[in-house]
Amino acid sequence: MTKVNRSWVDAANARGCDFPIQNLPYGVFSTGGGAPRCGVAIGDRIVDLAACEAAGLLDAGGTFAAPQLNDFIALGRDRWAAIRAALSALLAEDGNRDTPTVAMADATLHLPIRVTEYTDFYASKNHAFNVGVLFRGPENALPAQWTHMPIGYNGRASSVVVSGTDVIRPMGQLKTDAGPVWAPCQRLDLELEMGAIVGADSTMGERIGVDQAEQMIFGYVLLNDWSARDIQAWEYQPLGPFQSKAFATTISPWVVTTAALEPFRSEGPERVNPLLPYLHESRPGLYDINLSWSLNDEVLSRTNYNVMYYSSAQQLAHHASSGCPMRVGDLLGSGTISGPTPDSTGALLEMTEGGKKPVKTGSGERKFIQDGDRITLSGYAEGDGYRIGFGSCTGKVLPAKE
Repeated sequence: MTKVNRSWVDAANARGCDFPIQNLPYGVFSTGGGAPRCGVAIGDRIVDLAACEAAGLLDAGGTFAAPQLNDFIALGRDRWAAIRAALSALLAEDGNRDTPTVAMADATLHLPIRVTEYTDFYASKNHAFNVGVLFRGPENALPAQWTHMPIGYNGRASSVVVSGTDVIRPMGQLKTDAGPVWAPCQRLDLELEMGAIVGADSTMGERIGVDQAEQMIFGYVLLNDWSARDIQAWEYQPLGPFQSKAFATTISPWVVTTAALEPFRSEGPERVNPLLPYLHESRPGLYDINLSWSLNDEVLSRTNYNVMYYSSAQQLAHHASSGCPMRVGDLLGSGTISGPTPDSTGALLEMTEGGKKPVKTGSGERKFIQDGDRITLSGYAEGDGYRIGFGSCTGKVLPAKE
């Protein structure tokens, strides 16, 4: 098939547009108070996939009328490819200009998937080292197992929210010299991450190879793993994060597919030691995705997804290595994505060295996030004359409910 570069949706052809015809990310939207349904972003418009099915333009077994993408995703890779090809033809410059679309400005965006389970990893060597130095010193910064396997914890699927949802500062136990006190979190932080969405089930008791795991991933979102650092410091030993991570996780509304990201495959950093065979990749599993985060619209950090030590496919393979069954709609957080310099870190904990070195912003000095602050994650892969964008992943912090 001839490569399609331009669309009849003019905004999709504009330089710097996040949603050109090469992207076609999936989401869930509603208009005029109507029911949520599935859509695809193109330029400044949304293709109404449910209306396309009703008109006979697409065939996804009626799944596009659902208020989440899970049913469509469960149809499998062949149907993903067929729908992508059909959409590319409909939206091409010489395509069907009667394809049902709505203005993005007139739509409300919803959580794109029903999150079945949520697991967050700790897979950036820069981040793991920086945080380890703060708590254990440079000699013991990385745990002994860190360079041998992806480290993760099981989070709360119930508190995953879509971009634009306000986040309430959590209450919790905070350590003091006199013992724990019940108080609002004082060290609220962000974590700049990518989220991989699992697109196929696996059977309990069966392991998944890395190449198989890669085929099971439907797409990616931006992900902010909000973190209450003071609650975390008191609770995390010996079993890891709990309430410090349970109160909110924000994801972007558009799911960028692995098909759209295929041209941007990228090698990761050099290995410290050989991985065990079950984690070997037959090709690079990371992507060249430019990432940034901002506080009140001021960009404070820029980095790239390709700094990660473990890919999402390796994380998925390790997750299932015990025979743990995976499900369509499982969400895997990459872990905080940090580069080697302070202005490429994915969290204020690193940037301020645990609050010791406040960062100057147009909103005043910050050690951690204050009430009223708005955090926004952004990301895109840069192609030849186009970009594959994720849109924004944003949340505003509201005061604690004491």
